[in-house]
Amino acid sequence: MELMGLAKKFNHILKRVKLKKPSRKMLLFYGRFAIPLVLLLGIFYYFILRDLPSPTKLTSTAIPQSSQIYDRNGVLLYSIYEKKNQSFIPLTTIPKTVQEATIAIEDKDFYRHGPIDLRGIARALYVTLFHKQVQGGSTITQQLVKNSLLSPEQTVLRKIREVVLSFATELLYPKNRILELYLNQIPYGGTSYGIEAAAQTYFGIHAKDLDLAQSALLAGLPEAPTVYSPFGASPELGKQRQQEVLKAMKDQGYITNDQYTKAVSEPLKYANVLDNIKAPHFVLYIKDLLEKQYGADVVQTGGLKVKTSLDLSLQDYIQASVAAEIDQLGPYHVTNGAAVVTDPATGEILAMVGSRDYFDTTHTDGNVNIALQHRQPGSSIKPINYADGLMNGYSAATPFADQPICFPNPSGPAYCPVNYDGKFHGVVDMRQSLGNSFNIPAVKMLKANGVESMLNLAHEMGISSLDKSASDYGLSLTLGGGEVTMLDMTTAFGVFANGGYRIDLHPILEIKDSKGTVLQSYTPPQSPIFGKKVLPDGVAFIVSDILADNGARLQEFGPNSALFFRNNYVPVKTGTTNDFRDNWTIGYTPNYVVTVWVGNNDNTPMNGLASGITGAAPIFHTIMSHLLQNKPAQQPQRPANVIQVKVCTTTGLFPSTPGQEACPTRNEYFLNGTQNKSSAKIDTENMLIDKSTNRPPLPNQQDTNVESRSESVLTDLTGDKYCLSCPPPTTPTPTP
Repeated sequence: MELMGLAKKFNHILKRVKLKKPSRKMLLFYGRFAIPLVLLLGIFYYFILRDLPSPTKLTSTAIPQSSQIYDRNGVLLYSIYEKKNQSFIPLTTIPKTVQEATIAIEDKDFYRHGPIDLRGIARALYVTLFHKQVQGGSTITQQLVKNSLLSPEQTVLRKIREVVLSFATELLYPKNRILELYLNQIPYGGTSYGIEAAAQTYFGIHAKDLDLAQSALLAGLPEAPTVYSPFGASPELGKQRQQEVLKAMKDQGYITNDQYTKAVSEPLKYANVLDNIKAPHFVLYIKDLLEKQYGADVVQTGGLKVKTSLDLSLQDYIQASVAAEIDQLGPYHVTNGAAVVTDPATGEILAMVGSRDYFDTTHTDGNVNIALQHRQPGSSIKPINYADGLMNGYSAATPFADQPICFPNPSGPAYCPVNYDGKFHGVVDMRQSLGNSFNIPAVKMLKANGVESMLNLAHEMGISSLDKSASDYGLSLTLGGGEVTMLDMTTAFGVFANGGYRIDLHPILEIKDSKGTVLQSYTPPQSPIFGKKVLPDGVAFIVSDILADNGARLQEFGPNSALFFRNNYVPVKTGTTNDFRDNWTIGYTPNYVVTVWVGNNDNTPMNGLASGITGAAPIFHTIMSHLLQNKPAQQPQRPANVIQVKVCTTTGLFPSTPGQEACPTRNEYFLNGTQNKSSAKIDTENMLIDKSTNRPPLPNQQDTNVESRSESVLTDLTGDKYCLSCPPPTTPTPTP
């Protein structure tokens, strides 16, 4: 409206001026647009051109501010760009493979378009909008300008300034010079700026000596240096990115199919990066979190000061403990281990040991952070299943018939679980079943709960890595049939430690920018009750009581296993996959959750590992003992809705149950209201009995030498009938 008003005033002035008619009409015509145009140009200059850096600065070097990561006590863990590692070299000394790989993956029409690539922008928009895949459309010139001359904020004005500077840059420099500047200034990760520094950092050679496979690896880094770094948390992503670069080179005619095949299969030998980095798995995990939140440019050049929750002295102790135990497990073909320690009440990660040795690439892929990888948890996930059972009205005294059984499977062979020890144990209650980690009762518990119900509870407790449908897992879910991360399992067990409240992990306590301004901070809650309530406190209490009950696991683990802490209350659960590829131990107190894993990165089975005796359990015991040293024992307070009732010691049934009147008894915890519910009954029934064993026939048994006899029968929660008057079963279930 103001611009229109000025135009009207200008028109009024012209009418009072004595001019010839044609000249007056021309002035009237141009006058309507002159002032708005001048104003628009002024606005464009003020917001876009004013203070615009000169493209001539591209030929100078500016040292970025380093970002620093500290532990909770202010000990420096790592400086990101403590100094800018950068060496300028002429384009003539940069191998053609580097130039072509960079152009192929970053800007395939670099020599054919101007400062911006309209077709590339259109293609990026199409892929983003219609294929839901975010794809950039920036040219090499734009990337050079953005990284070297402009600030990293994502705004429309910054993008316009980037385009203007790109046009100015291509007016000043030819394409080869721009490519040279780009290859010398683009960040390749860590302190490495430019291709020369990258070649020395990753391969220990000069850029001029890079071969095709090495060139492709480095060319793929600038898009996301932390994600694709061979020294990062997921080095396999860097290999995938290298193959993507090589494929682009082949498709665009830079290399032949034979060259592509040879480069893809070439083993890459990396340089040793033993620089001043402490707790490397944790540091790279933090660096990745920062880049996802603030962008790589801010993290790499913004001078951030990051205070984390890590306790470096504890980290070093645990690192040494893991390495020492793994060294003793050579005869069992165990080459790697990992451990995570958190404060469940605050979610703070106190230690993260991602492997026995980050820098060991000879015996194992030490730089792979196992804490972030998807592995099968074995029986360590059973407490969630039983917690679900308690929420569904069952109790710690619920009896299970632990005997041969097969569950129908419409899409394949019947599912016939067996116990870890290869034996059957007759009637056992939930306390014995969970304490001794018997498999058949756990599968029956899941059958009663429903797989969907357990999955929903696992998600509520923080296990987001179980991201498939219930039908994809089936009843083996309770035996570790799904893949989870150590961080997810640590969060879930923290719910038990917190009395039912979930506190998500918070590894970063504070972030300041280069000027000292606090960008974000975390104030730990004064109590877990400020978290999200996902379990009734009574359920958390009963599960914890079972896991801390040394008597409940006596049959399988003995009286003095690595799970037993004589003077402390420590709920703990082990887990070993059926194929012996993963071995876990997870335990907790109100102040600590400790998760330990051992196995092999290449997923080969371990040999002769005994759950609870060797493997993860001794490492867990060492770590927890260290944490509890000189600290008073803590016993959780029983919730008001949990009562004690006498039950039969051997079966979990009530002494008032027919046939159980003279049984020895013990006290058991119940959620108030469930003590009067029974999920089992005892009757005298006619059963088919195998004459040769005096037991009911095994599932799928072909022998027809059976007779019908009147026996005392217990029917458990799944309807499975157990012959109480028959001798216990001893023969494993045949595989169908």
